[in-house]
Amino acid sequence: MLALTLICVYLSITAFVVGLFPVEWEKRPTLEAMGLGPRLKPRKRGVLNVFRQISMINKPICSGVLRKRIVRDLTIAHVNLMPEEFILIKELTIALALFVTFPAVTPDLLFGWGAMGFVFGYMLPEFWLKGKIKRVKAIIVKDLPDAIDLLGLCVNAGLDFMLSLKWVVEKSPPSIMVDELNTVLQEINVGKTRRDAIRDLAKRYDLPDLSTFARTLIQADKMGTSVTEALNILSEDMRLARYRRGEQIALKAPLKMLVPLLLFIFPVVGILVAGPIFLDFIENNPFKSLGR
Repeated sequence: MLALTLICVYLSITAFVVGLFPVEWEKRPTLEAMGLGPRLKPRKRGVLNVFRQISMINKPICSGVLRKRIVRDLTIAHVNLMPEEFILIKELTIALALFVTFPAVTPDLLFGWGAMGFVFGYMLPEFWLKGKIKRVKAIIVKDLPDAIDLLGLCVNAGLDFMLSLKWVVEKSPPSIMVDELNTVLQEINVGKTRRDAIRDLAKRYDLPDLSTFARTLIQADKMGTSVTEALNILSEDMRLARYRRGEQIALKAPLKMLVPLLLFIFPVVGILVAGPIFLDFIENNPFKSLGR
């Protein structure tokens, strides 16, 4: 009986370890490797891999519309996380917020403490992710004119669009824009049409500049017009738009400087100028002599 119990305990522990560190029996091409799914970088066995395995407990929670939204945001932000891992980070943030603020909680504030900790822990990773998405979109808007220029130069040199796209991806330094063009190239190579791949790129980021880029190439493909001329016109328009965007930011700078000017600089200047006068007035008050 003791031997049977030890065998059962051994098999249970073995099954738990195998489930925690799954054995790779074979490696086959996946959608992620072909650029058609969430782009997750492979991880070495270690703490991060254990974290990914633990996050699978959130799989029933993270499904449906919520999963699609998180996958989309993580893909745009280029964050190497699964939706279940992102939910687990939220849960850990909630627990950390509750643990840190627990010593200052009284019984009357117990419900408010729980609600505030839950809201803070849930929204903090969301704000971080939205900030990453905003930075990625700003980088794409900044690098898009240069990528269009390179594509136009390659097409003017006699290459077709696909070879030009491949040359730009291979020869350009690593960047977010180059990664997205590489994704478009992989999608076309696995069977997606050029129109659909470019259209999906524009839909993924929902940026006006990318939408204009996709619409111009799709229209040139449909109408049979020259891609060279379309790229040259598009590059000129993109650079003009970036110049105007820079002018807009420069015009907003004085308005943004008013806040620190009013809050930090003017009070200090007022103290430096009016302080000695006020002190001298207190020490040598002329109204004292009038009272006598």
